[in-house]
Amino acid sequence: MDFFLLQSSQANSAANYLPIGIQLIFAIGFIATMMGLTHYFGPKRKTSDKLQNFESGIEIKGNARQPMAIKYFLVAILFVLFDVEVIFFYPYAVNFRELGWHGFTAVLLFVGLFVSGLIYIFKKGALDWED
Repeated sequence: MDFFLLQSSQANSAANYLPIGIQLIFAIGFIATMMGLTHYFGPKRKTSDKLQNFESGIEIKGNARQPMAIKYFLVAILFVLFDVEVIFFYPYAVNFRELGWHGFTAVLLFVGLFVSGLIYIFKKGALDWED
């Protein structure tokens, strides 16, 4: 019994975090050294071709600062919202026998709220691309 008490009190001592701190210092030092070396030894010829923006091999057309349609952002936010909903099904799927009918009704309520939100989104026309 004394062995476990002694072991648990030593588990939270600062000396146990020393290897992590040393590794962190070496990692930061390595990154700083590599960045400094590439800046010091790297080529410094700045031509107009090198300073031009590169978009995955696609030729540049127009100004990048033109306004974008809000529909893209809206669809992205709605995707994240309904994608996160699926994550909340995992705890229910793992424990559905222990939760019983009470858990089942809670999941039905959860799904019902999201379905009502989806119906609201369709009625508002948030996913209609025709303007």
